[in-house]
Amino acid sequence: MDNGKISRVLGIYTKLMDGSLVNKAQEAQNYGVNERTIQRDIDDIRNFLDLDSDNTGIINSVVYDRADKGYHLEQVYRVKLTNGEILAICKILLDSRALRKEEMSGILNKLICCCVPEKNQRLVRELIRNEEFHYVEPRHKTQFLDKMWEIGQAIRDCHCIEIDYLRTKDRVIVKRKVRPVAIMFSEYYFYLTAFIDDKEVQKGFDVINDSFPTIYRIDRIKNLCVLEERFHIPYSSRFEEGEFRKRVQFMFGGKLQRIKFKYMGTDIDAVLDRLPTAKILEYDHGVYTVSAEVFGKGIDMWLRSQGDMVELLP
Repeated sequence: MDNGKISRVLGIYTKLMDGSLVNKAQEAQNYGVNERTIQRDIDDIRNFLDLDSDNTGIINSVVYDRADKGYHLEQVYRVKLTNGEILAICKILLDSRALRKEEMSGILNKLICCCVPEKNQRLVRELIRNEEFHYVEPRHKTQFLDKMWEIGQAIRDCHCIEIDYLRTKDRVIVKRKVRPVAIMFSEYYFYLTAFIDDKEVQKGFDVINDSFPTIYRIDRIKNLCVLEERFHIPYSSRFEEGEFRKRVQFMFGGKLQRIKFKYMGTDIDAVLDRLPTAKILEYDHGVYTVSAEVFGKGIDMWLRSQGDMVELLP
């Protein structure tokens, strides 16, 4: 590459990086070359940016603007996560303890390889190495990711499913036909949220299932069959897992209720983060009066776990 071309390409590149518009005819006149030469220079810059994206994690594209009759630089999106972002994700995954050790290691490796510039991959691996080595996998040791994907497709396409489920209270496997509406994660496990169609089965529940969903741990689903039968939920009545998640504790289902309690601890933020629907009604000499809307009996477990810091009010 001669010095004239180097100077020309760097000049055009600098204009693009500064956010200026590059007009072929004007640049050809500035450098005393024809427009085809400027076009080749722009193509060279495009090739360089494509290769550079692997190192920077940013895709920059030279785009022609017909209205302004010139080229400008457009940052399409970041293809790489920052070091801090990928470290946070890896730490959250490890702390979740949701997967078998070999599955967790495989996912972490793929994340680091795909989402962090190569020069920083070793550093991220070093920061999680000890925690990954001492990782404690869930006791069930079940492979369920493919099963969870099947459930996700059934939810999307509104297909009923039939499951053989290992019931917690007596370790008996029961058959259930359900309308799946959401997959959720909480406290080490993935859960299926669904509505039961069988009225006879519903009789054994504390709450009739027409209004409130039943929750199943996905690793306890022994067999799964996606049925041809479909169900329809009007948009206005659709299940919103985000709203449900705000109100359920430890994934224990049940009826919707409002509770009221006094909190005498030192960290009210921890309470408000744990109970997203909670509102402070009153504060008096270090004591907070709080109300919250919650689903089911899981809230009882949380209240007991707080000991003397919480007093339930009528």
